[in-house]
Amino acid sequence: MKNQTPNQNNLAIKWALINLAATIILTYAIQFLDLDPNSSVKYIGYLPFIAFLILVQKEYKDALGGYITFGEAFSAGFRYALYTGLALAVFVYLYLAILSPEVLEKSLVASQAQMSEKGMSAGQIDKAMEIGKKYGPIFTAVGTLIIDIIFGVIISLIGAAILKKERSIFDTPDTDDQVPTEPTA
Repeated sequence: MKNQTPNQNNLAIKWALINLAATIILTYAIQFLDLDPNSSVKYIGYLPFIAFLILVQKEYKDALGGYITFGEAFSAGFRYALYTGLALAVFVYLYLAILSPEVLEKSLVASQAQMSEKGMSAGQIDKAMEIGKKYGPIFTAVGTLIIDIIFGVIISLIGAAILKKERSIFDTPDTDDQVPTEPTA
């Protein structure tokens, strides 16, 4: 029997989908409780992201027999962040463009009031609102992707530094396919 290395992508995708489900639940909970999504409540969504990223790295380390290099741990975390960012970007776009466009409208009204307070002209505000209505879901989705990747890189670096445990020269991997061979002359 050959010892196989676990697939980082499978672990990353599994946890990214779990994070997507958690984010959807949190998003609708915030909406139904009528909480302001621009308040500090928006940071709650980062807790599952961080927890699941560390779990990806930990699960990969366990699958490797309890040993993992910094690069392997970072790679697993980065892949999770990338897949999570992609999944959340699709969800955010669908959420703002199709599922709950009133959330985007509410955000635009708040932005319009802020621009008025800053003394922007009516023409500037109208132009900004037009762009926001037309491209708001796309800009938000792309922003989500970029933020998740950057945040994921930072957390992956921290997690990799904490979880790394490299084999020493005295540690031997447990493999069933190693058969003693006789040296040839």
